[in-house]
Amino acid sequence: MDASLFLARLIGPIFVIVGIGLLLNGDRYRAVVDEVMSSHALLYIFGAIALTGGLAIVLTHNIWVWDWPVIITIVGWLMIVRGSFRIVFPQQVEDLARKMVARWSNILLISGLLVIALGAFLCWKGFV
Repeated sequence: MDASLFLARLIGPIFVIVGIGLLLNGDRYRAVVDEVMSSHALLYIFGAIALTGGLAIVLTHNIWVWDWPVIITIVGWLMIVRGSFRIVFPQQVEDLARKMVARWSNILLISGLLVIALGAFLCWKGFV
C-alpha cells in the first residue's frame, strides 16, 4: 500500500470522528480548549505531538502534485506550523485561542463540518 492510501486511511477516520465530536460535544471541547490554554505544560505537549506527527507525515509524504494526495501533505505542513507555534509562541497561541472561544458557536460549526468533509473525502480516497 502506498503512503497516500495509508495516510488517507489513518487521517480520514480520525477527522470524521473528531468532527462529529466537535458538533455533538461542543461544550466539552470548549472546556478542553480552556484547560489546555491555562496549562503551559499541556500547550507544550500538544505542540510537540503536533510537530512530531506533522514531521512524520511530511517526511514520508511530501508530495506536491495537483491531485488529492497533496491534501495529506498540506495537513502535515499545517501540523508542523501549528506545533511549532505552540512551542515557540505559546502566549500568542493562547491569546488567539481565547479570541476564538469568544466566537465558539460559529467556529465550532464551521470547523466541525470542514473536518468531517475532509475526513470523509480522505476515507473515500483511502478505502474505495
